[in-house]
Amino acid sequence: MLRVLLVEDDAAVSRSIAQAFRLEQIALHVCKSVEQALPLISDPTVGAVVSDVRLPGQDGFAMLAAVQEFDTELPIVLITAYAHIALAIQAIREGAYDFIEKPFSADRLVDVVRRALEKRRLVLDNRRLRDALREQDGSLLVGHSSAIERARQRVAALAAVDVDILINGETGTGKEVIARALHDTSERKGNFVAINCGAIPETVFDSEVFGHEAGSFTGAQKRRIGKIEHAHNGTLFLDEIENMPLVMQVKFLRVLQERKLERLGSNDIVPVSFRVVAATKESLRKLSDEGKFRRDLYYRLNVVTIDMPALRDRREDIPVLLQHFTRMASARFDRPLPTWTAEQLRRWMEADWPGNVRELRNFADRLVLGIGEDTVNEASSIDEIVAAANAASLSARVNAFERQLIEDALRQNQGIVAKTAEALHLPKKTLYDKLRKHRIEPAR
Repeated sequence: MLRVLLVEDDAAVSRSIAQAFRLEQIALHVCKSVEQALPLISDPTVGAVVSDVRLPGQDGFAMLAAVQEFDTELPIVLITAYAHIALAIQAIREGAYDFIEKPFSADRLVDVVRRALEKRRLVLDNRRLRDALREQDGSLLVGHSSAIERARQRVAALAAVDVDILINGETGTGKEVIARALHDTSERKGNFVAINCGAIPETVFDSEVFGHEAGSFTGAQKRRIGKIEHAHNGTLFLDEIENMPLVMQVKFLRVLQERKLERLGSNDIVPVSFRVVAATKESLRKLSDEGKFRRDLYYRLNVVTIDMPALRDRREDIPVLLQHFTRMASARFDRPLPTWTAEQLRRWMEADWPGNVRELRNFADRLVLGIGEDTVNEASSIDEIVAAANAASLSARVNAFERQLIEDALRQNQGIVAKTAEALHLPKKTLYDKLRKHRIEPAR
């Protein structure tokens, strides 16, 4: 449970806030000074900070700066009895979530804090999602294009929602990665069970998916728990669902609607609770119109969808993906990083990549191993790389150049944001905004 860190030296104000929060069941920890509060901001249970501006020792703006230095997405609310417009503007510009003038009503502070805590919960959920994606080869979602950003936002919004999902995308776009991330960041504690509907022979599909009882057919010597039952309290991932046999689609639709199944050779009803994440590289709508996929199952699955973009629709991501994949391969194979010319990068960005990100990753492996047809020894400058990316939009090229400059400056300043901002002649707040925009982690 997230709690609020209150920094207030006035005992009467602290008691009043504590009473209001207790009535609203908001956990609170009170400190009398910034010096006392500073060691606590790294506590993962702290979801928001409320600080007076006038304090003994360091003031509320010092607390604001410390919070921004630690985590720009940790909300901090400043309160003061000496408010004026300039002070409020300064607070918001420097990253404060809100600015409240004393005396204030308990209801107003509670409302602001509730919104701050909810924002923090969403931030932490998104971070857990990103961690899960990294564990499941999250490199498939690396990039800054609008197409991949839409997919990331969709996953973050749906991860904790207990709803069945249909993922559309070509081979190699990362559909199973998305399915695993949705499972790992959900509340479901059961198994993640993946079924490739095109890889199971139709003759054994019933037994494999729904299970069977001993003696239900020749060779069935004992009871078998099917894939659906194995996914109880977890996630059932149906890859290439367009290849599910039509006769099995009828049976699966009933299980999907009732969340109950019968094993082959049994009359007993087995209740099951599972989330379905289905994936297809074909248009189920088109297949249903042609009678190759049941229309009722299509409509049952097509409630919430995630569309994974093809690599040709996010060409501006190819440079950063190549950089990411070659670094991974270099560490995995213990080989030096390859280099390439601007002309080669331009050619790669214009390629079709029918295998999408998976094909690009394999290509990066070959470059690192020195068996690719395009390995070179001469590195390209930033200007050459950006100039070569002429298949990308102007904004994408500007963003790529800006990101590279910021990363270079961070490396030169040992990841220290304050020194980097000074070197780039930027206000710290502006640099923090750009770090969030480009998803750059200074420590890394």
